[in-house]
Amino acid sequence: MQVDSLMNILEKTDAEILELANPMWADLIKYSNEGNYGAFTRNFSSTFIQGANEIEMGKQFARSDLAKNLSDDYSYLGMIRRGEYVTVLYKVINKKNKGEWLGRLVLGYEGDNIKIFGATLF
Repeated sequence: MQVDSLMNILEKTDAEILELANPMWADLIKYSNEGNYGAFTRNFSSTFIQGANEIEMGKQFARSDLAKNLSDDYSYLGMIRRGEYVTVLYKVINKKNKGEWLGRLVLGYEGDNIKIFGATLF
């Protein structure tokens, strides 16, 4: 996503960050459920993609009920600003096990683009 390179992500309002984060989070849920590794990683920063082991991630998609059964009905919980990154927190529901999970999406600049520097479910 192309953005103004002179602006620091920490200077964006919560609303501006959510305009960027929510579609990225929705894509992560969609492509995780589909097991589509290429689409799942398309907004990852180069450092995050280098750290993602494609074989292990493929195994996770194949074996994980959590990764394949995420509800697209997630809730925004809050935001943490630290250093050069913003962490956006979501409550995510597993459709199969009906449990709640904490989702974490870390966003920052890579060049002139906002990218995903971390994404986790706890």
